[in-house]
Amino acid sequence: MSTENMDWKSNSLGDRGRARSYTFLRVVQPVFNRSIFTSAVSPAAERIRFILGEEDDSPAPPQLFTELDELLAVDGQEMEWKETARWIKFEEKVEQGGERWSKPHVATLSLHSLFELRTCMEKGSIMLDREASSLPQLVEMIVDHQIETGLLKPDLKDKVTYTLLRKHRHQTKKSNLRSLADIGKTVSSASRMFTNPDNGSPAMTHRNLTSSSLNDISDKPEKDQLKNKFMKKLPRDAEASNVLVGEVDFLDTPFIAFVRLQQAVMLGALTEVPVPTRFLFILLGPKGKAKSYHEIGRAIATLMSDEVFHDIAYKAKDRQDLIAGIDEFLDEVIVLPPGEWDPAIRIEPPKSLPSSDKRKNMYSGGENVQMNGDTPHDGGHGGGGGGHADCEELQRTGRFCGGLIKDIKRKAPFFASDFYDALNIQALSAILFIYLATVTNAITFGGLLGDATDNMQGVLESFLGTAVSGAIFCLFAGQPLTILSSTGPVLVFERLLFNFSKDHNFDYLEFRLWIGLWSAFLCLILVATDASFLVQYFTRFTEEGFSSLISFIFIYDAFKKMIKLADYYPINSNFKVGYNTHFSCACVPPDPGEDTMLHVGAYPVFGGRCRLHACFILFSLRNHPARFEVLLPKVS
Repeated sequence: MSTENMDWKSNSLGDRGRARSYTFLRVVQPVFNRSIFTSAVSPAAERIRFILGEEDDSPAPPQLFTELDELLAVDGQEMEWKETARWIKFEEKVEQGGERWSKPHVATLSLHSLFELRTCMEKGSIMLDREASSLPQLVEMIVDHQIETGLLKPDLKDKVTYTLLRKHRHQTKKSNLRSLADIGKTVSSASRMFTNPDNGSPAMTHRNLTSSSLNDISDKPEKDQLKNKFMKKLPRDAEASNVLVGEVDFLDTPFIAFVRLQQAVMLGALTEVPVPTRFLFILLGPKGKAKSYHEIGRAIATLMSDEVFHDIAYKAKDRQDLIAGIDEFLDEVIVLPPGEWDPAIRIEPPKSLPSSDKRKNMYSGGENVQMNGDTPHDGGHGGGGGGHADCEELQRTGRFCGGLIKDIKRKAPFFASDFYDALNIQALSAILFIYLATVTNAITFGGLLGDATDNMQGVLESFLGTAVSGAIFCLFAGQPLTILSSTGPVLVFERLLFNFSKDHNFDYLEFRLWIGLWSAFLCLILVATDASFLVQYFTRFTEEGFSSLISFIFIYDAFKKMIKLADYYPINSNFKVGYNTHFSCACVPPDPGEDTMLHVGAYPVFGGRCRLHACFILFSLRNHPARFEVLLPKVS
């Protein structure tokens, strides 16, 4: 065994002292090449700049789906590869109990696991642009390479191969029921190989390997993979990165390999979804360090989901390129002090992801490189140069209806799918929520509009307007964030318009119709002239100023109504409770020469006698339709 392998062996066994300190310093030293005591640009940075800045006519690297499988005993039976986490952009873990996936969250890694991963890349096998058509062929290629480089003893080849070709049980796949004979056969063959490897010839071991392991591997995807709905979240050209970690009892030193295939290949049921595999990372180690292996697996999976390392992994030429990518990732890592943060807390994904272009341009020699001392670019609201100005939708075309034509071209491919995608049971809850939100809003503001316009516009008009405008808006694929129903500013405008029409003897509804026609005409002019590009100059100040105006109008109306109530119904400061018995009422028959209809005066009634007279009159009118006029004295 080589000296390099012996050094890795001493580290893997956890020796304390000089050997471990020396190795740790060797790992940390390249990371801090950009310190104040060295040159401004480290060799790793120069290497990354060469990798990312190299002009290549090949298409951009596709999206990666990363899956972490761990070697575990399933249901107390033999060891199998079980899926424990997956990545597209963020991490999803299998919750305790193994029945459901967690919500996507930001992966939090320990700094030590990144250092260990870097050491794995230094000591393990790095195989780039290899060709393989099946998983058994790929595993055999990896094992043979380990034996050739002296990292694996030849007598362990069958055991490692047997382990790597075990079944892969994914989260969507239910446990398979097998016969007792099959279980007994696999358990007995495994026990012979792992407990007493000297017994039996190599031919017998190979036969057991073939019967109990390779028959479970298929080059075609299984039905569970094809039915997996998670595939909808991946683009069509997505590729897979598989990470296999686990502990075994027949290894004294870790078995590490990082493989990049020349072309992505379907490796059967290796991946949860039917996606061809491009990368494979394997880490098998001695017993007792399962947690460390798990964290190293999470570290490499998180790196593969990072946009910068993702590009480096596709373009790397050798081992040093991959190590430089890890160093770049370590330079961007932010360390949280222990004791001030709970690692069990899952960080929710941010609403807007920071662009990785800044990191890429720093190495690729782009025009927007931020040099030391420059003011960082703020992509916030407003300002002509950032934020909204970067959007293609807000760029002026300079042609008649040019922006409208571009919007139609962008929306046309998705127009039909916007309708038939809603024909799903999962969309029912969203449809009900939007319907109830629209109905309650129409009822509330419809009632307020009725009070403000003397019922010329009310709940029914609000319902009809919301329904018609909403249907036309959706059929023409309008902006989904636009509020279609009545709002506070609309209510204020309608009230002011009604009062203006009333004061100047205008017909309110006719006046409102002409306002709507002119508004539609002006909107068509704005669309034809690409005036929407002016939105990029709107700042938060404009929005807040308009909101403040509406708020002040509503507050003013509230105080105005309170003052009017005090004028119409003044408080009687001379009121005394004892005066209630001094009031009386009298019923007088109507004059035959005047109106013979019954008039009931809306006067306040005090005491029980007047109520009794009123009941008597109503009873008499019901049985004897006489004509009376009920007169009640007005109380001053």
